[in-house]
Amino acid sequence: MDVGFLGLGLMGQPMALNLAKAGTPLVVWNRSPGRCDAVAAAGAKVAAGPAEVFAQARVVILMLADEAAMDDVLERGTPGFAAKVAGHVVVHMGTTAPGYSAALEKDVRAAGGAYVEAPVSGSRGPAEAGQLVAMLAGEPAAVEEVRPLLRPMCHETVVCGAVPSALLMKLAVNLFLITMVGGLAEAVHFAARHGLDLGTLLHVLDSGPMASAVSRTKAGKLVARDFSPQAAIADVLKNNRLIAEAARASRTASPLLDVCLALFGETLSLGYGDADMAAVVHAIEARTRHLAETATDSPHS
Repeated sequence: MDVGFLGLGLMGQPMALNLAKAGTPLVVWNRSPGRCDAVAAAGAKVAAGPAEVFAQARVVILMLADEAAMDDVLERGTPGFAAKVAGHVVVHMGTTAPGYSAALEKDVRAAGGAYVEAPVSGSRGPAEAGQLVAMLAGEPAAVEEVRPLLRPMCHETVVCGAVPSALLMKLAVNLFLITMVGGLAEAVHFAARHGLDLGTLLHVLDSGPMASAVSRTKAGKLVARDFSPQAAIADVLKNNRLIAEAARASRTASPLLDVCLALFGETLSLGYGDADMAAVVHAIEARTRHLAETATDSPHS
């Protein structure tokens, strides 16, 4: 049978494209049909709706925007839910609250289906290159059925245990990513404010022990003021909120994340929701302007 793929957004489209290019028999659907064109050109079939995908595919990958979109597509809470998922393996590759995923697994299994969490680490660039890292959780038999199907999209697949351990692992990884990019943006802003040559800053960063694929990519974008999205501010803020909620629920301190939650929220409010996460520098710059204005307005200035 075909493999199904629902959701061809910023990440989903290149992921599905890599599956199609690898020769995976693929049937896809997206709410905006135009997003299917490139994948169809690579050999995938385009379904008229999610039900048609489930009719043709045993394994169905979901790369949807949020929990509401997943529930809508699966018709969760209606008789149509069981009709869709019974006898199928539902693969959740997006990012949602871990508690939501655990409840969805329970519902899928009760309806006669199997369920695998498979969130990925990596942004659009690695997605295009097939270099994502997938974290897998679920019943071992279902995980082993899904794992080889992910190879065209992921250079590494790591089994994390039972649901929702894969999503918790993804949130831990994203906590590091969010705070790292926030710190990098602040470092570039600090250097610019002190008149340092930013090309030299890039050279020093790239030559030292802190260099990484993320630092090279994001520092380059910051210096070039290139905010074309690889991981958009709105999506990063959603991840930030999910991590914060999980931290609160487990009474875990997250001081660095909390600062980033405020900064990414401010960036969204400034109108940069569709820009790359490096655009968080706009919020830092706005805070600097506020400091300057406050100093100017002070009677002691």
